[in-house]
Amino acid sequence: MRLFVVYLLSTFVVGCKTSPSRSVFTNHWAVRVRGGSDEADKLASKYGFTNLGQIGGLEDHYHFHHSHVVRRSTFTTKGSHSFIHMDPKVDWIQQQIVKSRVKRFAWSDPNFIHFNDPKWSNMWYIHCSDKNSRCRSEMNILAAWQRGYTGRNVVITILDDGIERNHPDLAQNYDQLASYDVNGNDHDPMPRYDSSNENKHGTRCAGEVAAVANNSHCIVGIAYNARIGGIRMLDGDVTDVVEAKSLGIRPDYIDIYSASWGPDDDGKTVDGPGPLAKQAFEMGIKKGRKGLGSIFVWASGNGGRQGDHCSCDGYTNSIYTISVSSSTENGNKPWYLEVCSSTMATTYSSGEFYDRKIITTDLRQRCTDGHTGTSVSAPMVAGIIALALEANPLITWRDVQHILVKTSRPVHLKASDWKTNAAGHKVSHLYGFGLVDAEAMVVEAKKWRSVPPQHTCTNISDRRTRYIRPEQKLKVTMSSTGCSGQPEQHVAFLEHVVVRVLIVHPRRGDLEISLVSPSGTRSQLLAKRLFDNSNEGFRNWEFMTVHCWGERAKGTWTLEISDSPSQLRSNFNVLGKLKEWTLILYGTSKHPYQSHGSQHSRARMLEIPSVKSPEPSPSTAPQHEDEEEEEYTGPCHHECGDQGCDGPDAEHCLNCIHFSLGSLKTGRRCVSHCPLGYFEDSEVRRCRRCHRGCEKCVGRGSNECRSCRRGLYFYTEETLCVENCPVGYFNDEVQRHCLKCHENCVKCLQDSDRCTACKTGFSLAGMTCVPECTNGTFFNLEEMKCSPCHVSCSTCTGPGMEECLLCSHDFLQEEWQCVRKCSPGHYQGDNTGFPQRMCHKCEENCLRCHGPGTSCTQCRDGYNVVSGTCIINATCNNTDEVFCDMVKSNRLFDMVKLSAELVEQAAQYTNPVRDRELDLRGYKIPVLENLGATLDQFDTIDFSDNEIRKLDGFPLLRRLKTVLMNNNRICRIGENLEHSLPNLKELILTSNNIQELGDLDPLATVKSLTLLSLLRNPVTNKKHYRLYVINKLPQIRVLDFQKVKLKERQEAEKMFKGKRGAQLAKDIAKRTKTFTPGAGLQAEKVKTGPSAADVEAIKAAIANATSLAEVERLKGMLQSGQIPGRESRQGAQSMVEEEEEDEPEMGMQESVSMYNTAGGDEMEDDGVENGEEDMHVNGS
Repeated sequence: MRLFVVYLLSTFVVGCKTSPSRSVFTNHWAVRVRGGSDEADKLASKYGFTNLGQIGGLEDHYHFHHSHVVRRSTFTTKGSHSFIHMDPKVDWIQQQIVKSRVKRFAWSDPNFIHFNDPKWSNMWYIHCSDKNSRCRSEMNILAAWQRGYTGRNVVITILDDGIERNHPDLAQNYDQLASYDVNGNDHDPMPRYDSSNENKHGTRCAGEVAAVANNSHCIVGIAYNARIGGIRMLDGDVTDVVEAKSLGIRPDYIDIYSASWGPDDDGKTVDGPGPLAKQAFEMGIKKGRKGLGSIFVWASGNGGRQGDHCSCDGYTNSIYTISVSSSTENGNKPWYLEVCSSTMATTYSSGEFYDRKIITTDLRQRCTDGHTGTSVSAPMVAGIIALALEANPLITWRDVQHILVKTSRPVHLKASDWKTNAAGHKVSHLYGFGLVDAEAMVVEAKKWRSVPPQHTCTNISDRRTRYIRPEQKLKVTMSSTGCSGQPEQHVAFLEHVVVRVLIVHPRRGDLEISLVSPSGTRSQLLAKRLFDNSNEGFRNWEFMTVHCWGERAKGTWTLEISDSPSQLRSNFNVLGKLKEWTLILYGTSKHPYQSHGSQHSRARMLEIPSVKSPEPSPSTAPQHEDEEEEEYTGPCHHECGDQGCDGPDAEHCLNCIHFSLGSLKTGRRCVSHCPLGYFEDSEVRRCRRCHRGCEKCVGRGSNECRSCRRGLYFYTEETLCVENCPVGYFNDEVQRHCLKCHENCVKCLQDSDRCTACKTGFSLAGMTCVPECTNGTFFNLEEMKCSPCHVSCSTCTGPGMEECLLCSHDFLQEEWQCVRKCSPGHYQGDNTGFPQRMCHKCEENCLRCHGPGTSCTQCRDGYNVVSGTCIINATCNNTDEVFCDMVKSNRLFDMVKLSAELVEQAAQYTNPVRDRELDLRGYKIPVLENLGATLDQFDTIDFSDNEIRKLDGFPLLRRLKTVLMNNNRICRIGENLEHSLPNLKELILTSNNIQELGDLDPLATVKSLTLLSLLRNPVTNKKHYRLYVINKLPQIRVLDFQKVKLKERQEAEKMFKGKRGAQLAKDIAKRTKTFTPGAGLQAEKVKTGPSAADVEAIKAAIANATSLAEVERLKGMLQSGQIPGRESRQGAQSMVEEEEEDEPEMGMQESVSMYNTAGGDEMEDDGVENGEEDMHVNGS
C-alpha cells in the first residue's frame, strides 16, 4: 500500500510538469581582468564593486562584491553595475550562483604500541585489543607506525564547516598557514556554534587525520604527527568562487585537501564543480606541491538508500580526485554506499545500528563515538596518504593513485561484482580496488619511481543521432589506436577513462550506461535512479571509470545504453537520443612500472595473448573409401572426431570431439562449448536446450538454471529464473539476481537494508528494522541502539524525566512527570485499569486534600475550608454577597471565548520538530470556534488544559497535522472530522472523559491518523479496548504511545472476524447516551432563569441558615435545580444526572450559561431546533 501511494504521488508530480527550481544569484562576481590587482581595483571601483582579491591561485581571476545588490535573488540583477560586462578590459565575468552542498556523514592487542588516550582501546579500525573478537585490522595502520611513519612534515587541510583549533586533541598539530575562513573572509576557521552543533563535521574529520597521540585525551589520529588545518567554506552560501578559493589556498604549502561533501545525495541531482573550481583543480594538479601536484581526497557519497550513483557527482567523478568508499567492520556494504566506476579505494566506517562506528574529536572539546558515513573514509585515506608522503615526499599526485591501485586489497569485502581486469587488478563498483593498506603504501612509496608523463588521447564519434529505444540496448562502438600516431598524445597503458555524452531523454532516471574496454572489462557508468525525473538528459556530462587501469588502450570500445521506462515517466512516446559521445583516454605511452623490475614482468605475464590453435594438417585427416560416391580428401574442421568428415566445415563432421549442436531438422555442427541457452550433456556429447527462462543451466528442469535470460531474475537458493523475487528477497538490477533482504527484514526494496516490513520483535524506523526495546529502555535513533530511560521511567520515548510513558515502581505519575511523592495540590490515588499509582489534582483552590470531591484540608490564600470545600474568604454584609461569592467560585465564569483576537494574541512558534505551532493552553476555552482565524498556517495546535467537551467545530485546515487536547472534558467526538482535518496524523486526548468504545467510531474515517492517545480516559478500562481500537482504526500505528505490533493486529482481526466477531463489535461498541435539552417541554419559549419569587425564596433561605451545614444543604439544592421551600421542577431529573456526572459542583447559573454557550454544539447535533435554544430553568 505504501509503495502504491508513493507511486501515485510520483505520478502526480511528474504529470503536473512543475517548473524546475530557479537558480539563486548572489551579489558576488568572478571576473577575469588582465593587468594585475591594481587594474582590478580600478575596474571594481569604476562600477561600484569591491575587489575581494585573487581567487585562490588562479591568475588574473578576481572576486568582486557589490554591497548595493540584493544578497540573494532568483533573477540576475540589472543596474549601472551591469555595464561592467561591456568593458573592454573584462575578458570574462560570471555572477555567482548558490550551490547545494551536503556534508557526507550518514539525518553507534597491539603488541608493540599503546597510547594513554582514553578511547585508544576502542579504535577497532586501527588495531584489535581482543584477539578472540571478530574485529579486523587489514588497513595495517599500526604496522605503518611500527615502521616509523606518523605523517611528520606533511600538511593536510579539511575543506568543511571549520575546525575547532583549540580542541585539546588538535591544538598541538594545528597549522594556521593551512587554514582560512572563506565564509568570513579571515584567517580563523573556528566553527560557528549553535544549540544543534550543526557545524561539527569539519572538527570530526580533522580528528581522524591528526589527533595528537599520548595526551590523555580522546583518540589518536592516523597521521598523529602531521600538521592539520581547516578551510571554513560550507557554513554559508556555497558558490563557484567559494569552492575555487577553498581549493586554491596555499597549494605550495598544503599537501593534501580532504573533502567529505558534495552535491545533494538525493538520487536525482547531477552536479559538479563550476568553471572556476575546475580551473582550481587543474591549477592544483599542475602547480601544487611545487609541481608534484596537490592531492585531493573526496568522499564518494551517502545516497545509497535513495538509489543515487556517484557518477552523477562531478567531484568524485573527476580524474583529479581520489574517490573513497566505505565498508562496515564485517566487510558488508553499508546502507548509504553509492555504487560507481570512479571509486578508487575503501576504508572502514559505520554500518547498521549494531555495527561499531568511528571515534573522533567533537565540538566543544569533546569526543564522539558516532561519526558515520563516507565522511569517515575521505579523512582516513588522507591520513594514510600522509604516511606515504612522509616515506617519500617526491611522489606525484598520479604516483599516489598508482600506489593505491597496487596496494589496496579486496580482503573480506563482500560484493557480487568483483572482477579481475586484463592488467590483473581486482576491482569492484562498490569498493574500487579494495581496502586501503597503510603498511603496503609506505613500503611501496619508499621505493617508488615516478610513472611516465600523463598523455591524453581524445576520440570523437560521428555526430549521427542514435535513438535509445525502450527495452533495447543501444550499442555503439569506437575503434581507437590510442593516438599512436601522435607521440605527445599516445596512450598505450590506461589510467582513467572518461566518456563525455550528449543525451536527450524524457526521464533521465530510466537510463543505464556501460562501457566495455577492448579487453572486455565492463564498467557501469550509470545505473537507474528511481527518483530522477529530470527531462534534461546529459549535456556533455563526463563519466569516469578506473576499472580499465593498466589495460591496453588500443582496440574497439563499446558504449551500451539501456532505457527501462518506469511508471513515473510522463510521456512513453518520446524516444531518447544519443547525439554525440567522446572517449577520452588518460595514461602513459610506456608501461608505468617498466623501471620497477618484478612489477613489469608480472604485468607482462598477465597480458600474454591467447595462442590460436593450428589448423589440422591434411595428413591427420582420416581417410574413408566410399565406392558409391565421391570421397572428400581435404582437411576436416578441428572439432571433428575420429570418424572424419565429408567437408571442411563444422557442419560436415561425422562425429565431434566435444559437442554437437542442433537437430536433424535444423542441421548439426560440432562446437567446443555449448552457447547460451544450452547445457552440455557429456554422456552423449550433445548440446541440449535449457528451460525457456534459463540463459545457462545444468539440465532441462526449471530449477537447474545458472543464469537467466533478459528480464528475469536468478533466484539462487532454488536455482530458478523468476519474473519477481519471492518474499524476503529483492531484485538486484545490476546482477539480475534475487538477493536476500537483511535478516531483520521480511520485505525490502532495491537493497537488503531498505526494509518495508520487519520480522517479529523489530519495527520500522524509516526503512531500517530496529529492535523493539525492553521496559526501561527506548530506541535511540541517533545511536541506533536501545538506550536507558530516566531512572523514574518504566517505559519512555527519550532519556529525559519528562519523556516517561509509565513510571517505575517507586514513582507516582503526576501530570506528565514521574515523582516520588505528590506535590502540593495533588493527592495519591489509584486509577482503575491503569497499571501504576497516580497523583490526582485536588479541587480548584485546594492546596492539600486526601481524595476527590469535598476532602480538602487546606485552601490557598483568600479561601477557607468549609465542609471539605474551599469557599472564597470575602467580607459579606448580607446574603446577596454570600450567594454571589458562591456563584463566582464556579469555573464557568473564568472561561474565555475562543475568538479571532485570542488566536492572534496566542503564542506562535516553531517547535523542536520544526512544525509551526499555535499555543492555546490554559485559557479555559469551552467550545472550538473561530479557528478560521488561523488562516491554516499551523502544523500543530495545543488546546491542553481547557474546558472543551466536544471535539468538533474545525473549519477546513489542510496543514494541521497534530492536535493536543490533554486535560479537557471531551466526552464526544464529532462526525466528519476527515473533511475538516484531511491531514491529521496525531491526536492526543489524554485525561479526558470519553466513556464508551463506540464514541471512538468517528475517528475511523480519519485515514491519515497514525498516532492516538486516550490515556486516563474511562474508555481505556473497557474490555477489549486496545484490540477494538486497532480493528476499528487500522490506520493507527501508535496507540497510547505504544507501537501497534503485528501480533496485536492479527489478534484483533481474529477476534472481530466473521458474523460472531461483527456481533461482538456491535455489542461492545456502545455510545454515550446524550440528553436532548428541552425534550417534552412545550414548544413556546419560556423565560429563562429564576423568577423574582424564586430569588426572594433563595435569599430568605440563606438569611435563615444558622450553620455552615445548612449553607451546604442549600448549596446542594441549588445545584440540583431545586428552589428552597418549593418542589423540584418537572423534567429536571435527567439533566441533573448528566451534569452531575461531568461537573459535581455545577450551579444553576453555570448550567444556564453552559447551555447558552458551550452546549450550543451539542444541542444542534442532538436535533434541538433554533427556536428551542432558550430553555426552561428546570432543564439547566
